Amino acid sequence: MDKLLFGISGLPIGDGKQKFTYKSGITYLKSIGLDSMEFPFVRSVNVTDKNKGEILREKEATNLYLSAHGSYFINLNADDYEKQDQSMERILKGAHALKLVGGRSLVFHAGYYLDDSKEETYETIKENLLKLPDIGVQYRLETTGKATQFGTLEELVSLSREIRTCNVCIDFSHIHARSNGILKNYDDFAKLLKIVEDGLGREGIEDIHIHLSGINYGLKGEKNHLPFEESDFNYKACLQALKDFGAKGCIVCESPILERDALLLKETYYSL
Repeated sequence: MDKLLFGISGLPIGDGKQKFTYKSGITYLKSIGLDSMEFPFVRSVNVTDKNKGEILREKEATNLYLSAHGSYFINLNADDYEKQDQSMERILKGAHALKLVGGRSLVFHAGYYLDDSKEETYETIKENLLKLPDIGVQYRLETTGKATQFGTLEELVSLSREIRTCNVCIDFSHIHARSNGILKNYDDFAKLLKIVEDGLGREGIEDIHIHLSGINYGLKGEKNHLPFEESDFNYKACLQALKDFGAKGCIVCESPILERDALLLKETYYSL
């Protein structure tokens, strides 16, 4: 990657009257100055033989960066081995669909601790991730927003060091919510980026995938996403840290007001 890209998760909102497809959404995002779209494969994979051609043509015409968020129904540490296998199938289905349209990063939550220790959970998830084939799509393990979920930044950086096909998706908002509002100033964000740099080298910083939004949270972690200006998330300090570290890659905005907040991020970043 040669710079930091800005985009959204899901289809754009537009003026509220438009109904976007993936193809028209790509066209629209490019027209307003955004750089990426993350497809929501969270409940179903809706890139098909019918629409894959038009999506790929529009992606190539606009040079928009495409990623996808995989199924919500993934737990690579499930007690039932059949459920682990089904989770693997869901990951692969999303990865193959993303590959069809020239996408690069499939983001997903790897699983839950359940009654296992953190160390046992790590080993079970690692064993499953090692089975995923290299099809040219990066498996991006997302930092999670609740203490019951596997996925601290340290855990995911460690897995990404051990498994060549895996990398990290840093959801700063999840990290903020998981620890009840821990990210308050520049140094808090810089410490997280240092963990990535120390664990994955400059490549980890220069091929970074990030989720950002305002976030509502409680003692048990995340509740729901918020617009930046309605939350306590210090997006300006986050962007300054990313700039100072020379981060390159993609920032995906998950705010309820999607492209408006994505443009806020991009405009703020380039004003720093």
